[in-house]
Parts: sequence; C-alpha cells; structure tokens
Amino acid sequence: MLDKILSLPRVVKKTVLVTSDVVVLLIAAGLAAYLTQPDPWEVLQQIMPLVLFSLPGTLYVFTKLGLYRAVIRFIDEHALGAVLAGVASNTAIMLLLFTIAQIAHLDKLVLVHALIALIGCGSSRMAARMLLFPRHTAQKRKEPVLIYGAGSSGRQLAQALLNGEQYQPVAFVDDDPTLQKSTILGMPVGLPSQISLLVKTKNIRRILLAIPSASRIRRRQLLDSLENIPIPVQTVPGMMDIVDGHFHVDSLEDVKIEDLLGRDPVEPDWSLLQANIFNKVVMVTGAGGSIGSELCRQIVSNRPSKLILFELSEFALYSIHRELLALCQKHKLDCAIVPVIGNVQSQTRLLATMQRFHVDTVYHAAAYKHVPMVEFNVLEGVRNNVFGTWRCAEAAIQAGVSTFVLISTDKAVRPTNLMGASKRLAELVLQGLAKRQTVTRFCMVRFGNVLGSSGSVVPLFREQIRQGGPVTVTHPDIYRYFMTIPEAAQLVIQAGAMGQGGDVFVLDMGEPVRIVDLARRMIHLMGLEVVDERHPDGDIEIKFTGLRPGEKLFEELLIGDDVKTTQHARICAANETALDWHDMKALLRQLEHHCELLAVEQVVALIKDAPIGLNGHERINDLVDQRETKASIAKPTSAALDTELPNAVPEAL
Repeated sequence: MLDKILSLPRVVKKTVLVTSDVVVLLIAAGLAAYLTQPDPWEVLQQIMPLVLFSLPGTLYVFTKLGLYRAVIRFIDEHALGAVLAGVASNTAIMLLLFTIAQIAHLDKLVLVHALIALIGCGSSRMAARMLLFPRHTAQKRKEPVLIYGAGSSGRQLAQALLNGEQYQPVAFVDDDPTLQKSTILGMPVGLPSQISLLVKTKNIRRILLAIPSASRIRRRQLLDSLENIPIPVQTVPGMMDIVDGHFHVDSLEDVKIEDLLGRDPVEPDWSLLQANIFNKVVMVTGAGGSIGSELCRQIVSNRPSKLILFELSEFALYSIHRELLALCQKHKLDCAIVPVIGNVQSQTRLLATMQRFHVDTVYHAAAYKHVPMVEFNVLEGVRNNVFGTWRCAEAAIQAGVSTFVLISTDKAVRPTNLMGASKRLAELVLQGLAKRQTVTRFCMVRFGNVLGSSGSVVPLFREQIRQGGPVTVTHPDIYRYFMTIPEAAQLVIQAGAMGQGGDVFVLDMGEPVRIVDLARRMIHLMGLEVVDERHPDGDIEIKFTGLRPGEKLFEELLIGDDVKTTQHARICAANETALDWHDMKALLRQLEHHCELLAVEQVVALIKDAPIGLNGHERINDLVDQRETKASIAKPTSAALDTELPNAVPEAL
C-alpha cells in the first residue's frame, strides 16, 4: 500500500497536499469561530466568503515558500519554519480582507485560526512523514557515514540519507567556526582536525563531501588531508536532485579526478570564444571523438548558424548528433546540426561538404592519438594524421574557409614516437600552407593529456581498482600534464581566434603529475591500501610494466624557448621553424609514394630524416609489415602484445 502511494505521480502528491491545506484552513476557520464567538454560525456566514477569497493568495505564498516541493520526504525545522511563514501570510491576508470589509472585533478569532492552521498544516506533514518514511526500520543495517559540509547542502543530503536504507549519517564536519560544536538534526558538527577521531569513535565507513561551492583548489587541499584516512571518499550529485527528491544512493560519485589535480579554470574571453563561431558555419572533423565532441558542445553554446559534424564512425556520429539536438532543444538554441559521414583522407568528400554548406571555420580534431596504436599501425597513422590534415587543409583553401584550427599535441615536440612525429608533420603542413596562400588562416593548438578522453589513465585506473588490481603504470618516474576536456576545448577555441597565420599556440597545462602518485591517491580515496613495503597485506598492487615503444618520461610543449604571451593568461604563442611549401610538398610526395607501396621501413626512414627531431626510434613495430629480411624489424611476440596493448597505461592527447 505504501509503495503504491509513494509511486504516485508528483502532481498527484502535490494535489493531495494542496487539498489537505485547504481543508485545514477551512476547518481552522470553523473551529476558531466556535471557540471565540458567542454566535459562531452567524460569524461564519459573514467571514467564510472572505476566507475562501484568501485561499488563492495563501496557496501562492505556500508554493513560493517551497511547501509543495518534496516536503514530506525532507521535512525538518526549516520546513516547519516555512509553514509558520505561510500561516503568518494567511493571517495577514485575512486581517487585510476583514479591514476592507469593515468587519471588526475578530482579532481573537484570527489569532486562534492562525494557531489551529499552524498545528494542522505542520502536523499533517509530520504525520505523513512518519507513516510513509519510517526511519527506525533500516537504521541498524545502514552504513555509518560522515558528511563534510554542514551547510544547506549537507543538511539536505543528511535528510535524504536518513530516509534511505543504505547510509546513516552520524556526524558533520565543517570549516565554519560558527557551525562547529553545534548539533544539526541530532548530530554533532566537528572540526576537520577531528575527522580521524570521529572515524574511529563512531565506526564511520565512508566520507561524503557536500561542499558544492568550494573552489577546485580548496577541494584539492581537502582531499590531500583525507588521503591517509582508509575509508572511501565520495561526492554528492547536484543539490537540485536532492531537493526535488530525485536523489538515490547510486547517484553518489567517486571523487572527480580534476579535484585531485585541479586548479580553478580561468574565466573565458567571450569575444575570443565567439569570434570564429557566432552566426557562422562551423565544421568539426572527428566530431564524435572525446575532444571533437566537447568542441561541438562548446561551439553550439556560442550560437553558430550551422554546425557540421564530420565523422568516420557512424555510431560516434549518431551519438553526438542526438546529444547536440537535445542540447539545442533544452537551451532553445537556433543552430542547425548537420551529421556528415566522411573520411578526412577523402579530399573530394571534404571539399563537397565545405562548399555545400559554405563553411567559415574548421576545427580539425580527427586523428589517431594513441601512441601504441600508431606504433603498431604505422602507415594508417601517417595516412590519417599527416595526409588527412593535408587533404582537409587543401579542401578548406579551395572552399574559401576563413579559419582552420588543428588540434595538436605535446607529443609533437621532439617526438620519440610515430604518433607525435605524425602530428608534428601535420603542423608543418599547415605552416607551409600558411606561407603559400592567404585565403585561409591556419593555426594549431598544442596541449597534453585530457582527463576522461578515450584512453585516459583515469577510467583505466578506476576500473583496475574496482577489479582488485593490479593498477598498471609503465614507469615509476613517468610524468604527464593533465587538463579537463571542457577547459581544453574552450582554450582551443579562444586560441584559434588569435592566430595570424601559421601560428603554434601552446596551452598552459599547469604542473605535471607523477602518474604513480595519481594511482596511489585514487586507490586511497576509494578506501583501499596500496600493497608496498609498509603495507604488504594491502589491497591493490601497483605494477610497473616498462616504457612502451616511443614513450617519454616527460612531455614537452615547446620545441624552442622563443615564446610570446597572448591576451589570454593560459595561452602562449611559440615561434617555431617551418619548411617552405616546396620542400614540404616534396616530403609529402615521397611519403605518399611509399605509403602506397606499403613500404613501412622507407616511411619511417623519411620521417626520421625530416626536420622534426624524431629521437630514439630504432625499432619498427608495425603488426602487418613484418619482413624477416629487415634486421631492424623485430616481431613482437603475443606475450609482448598482451603487455603493450591492453594492459599498458594508454595515452591520450
């Protein structure tokens, strides 16, 4: 029976509450007249039309005070305060109406009516809560949790958990001295320095962060302080879900990795964001990828007239197309979203698309980005990353595109792998074309690893931890730069608006992160111990698999030291050498010839001889072209492949 009531639509529940309040207010008027007037029936006949007339205004005030929004589930002293305010407003409305109608000597009636209405409206809610959401049945089975944050968010979270069956909040902790040592919802509010003591004395099994307004720097400091406490740390979902009654314990999230690494994002320069987008036709290649899809989201929010999604993967294109259509509908954005299946190696398809839709701006995000994949598939990596960029750029020139922005990578700087080398060659293609013509303004933007991209270490580590380990890291001293996908995409768009032609922009990635430290922190914040000398009986082992072919310990963002600042604090311009188009075209023709002949060794030799600084690449690891006559080519064994492909730490842009 209770389940049927709880499963009723929200509108039905609200209707029941409104009806209940109307009945309470009418009964209160009758009882007040009966208790205070010598002739209650005569008085009721006189005042009842005014009482009825006051109801719409009273119900409007009740609604504005939030009395019909998840009241039953989360009723507390604050909600009862809202009931008091609502009844007070009803009293004021009645007094005003009585004054206008010149009905005197009813002050006592109005006061008694207010008292009865307050008791009736408040007790009806408390009774419903006690009947529909009994606390005591599941409390013994609940997991004790500590809530960090005793503000409104923390209180709402506590109320939600008290009515659930999985977690039992037993204490709060807060930085605010005015809240410390107080009691909220029957629970003490402690100091952050008391967390370890609270965990021990109250047998706390989990810490929940309810600090939505905290800066990323503050959250990082907080997580640093919690790292050595051996219980899981999680964050709450959006507070509107809790307030509206949509919260479920499954909504609790693991700590976001950007909170571990994070810095606060810089406010964007809106003039730069919109310069190449607002009211223009924009095309994104690789629109279904992790970087391309985020570029599309950012672009749509800046109101282009049309967004062309150019993508080879049908499923990826279908997914981002649906998402963007929903985004436009939700935010009432007047932007046509055009899904185009196409390969960036087909200049004919690219040109037809750009001419058909009169494209103004191209963001070229289509590329093979994973180091081992390009090492094991050399020719396809060169075809896609080098020739795909060339075909796309030539099509842009022919179609009269105004701006062309290449998404590049820190691995293009003094590359030690073929993926990075192919991206540096792609940069040289655009630098050469920028010298050859003035129709299209070319620029490229370099940055490091992005969190959450395909192949990022973060989801891999999380999955490995949940499976019981081991967590695989290639080397104990490997460092990487990290940035969130939204911040990277936003900076790419702004950098693209600043170029004059052939510019190489570099994003400020913050401080490099030691990957093994990142792995340790993720393990600790999931409430587990790392297996090491201090904890031989720990939970999760960290296994070092060895550097993969072409992998660096440190990534760089600049080839030289000639760097210029720009109008954006986190974007700088690198003044780097480039080839004349005549020389660049000759190199491209040779590469193209040997790619057509499937001559992997010759392709790699040409890349090593190119002025891009490819270092330390002595082996050719292509899985298809394995010629025993070539001494420099070593066949990888199946065991080697098992180590290098699925288990090694993947690298993303």
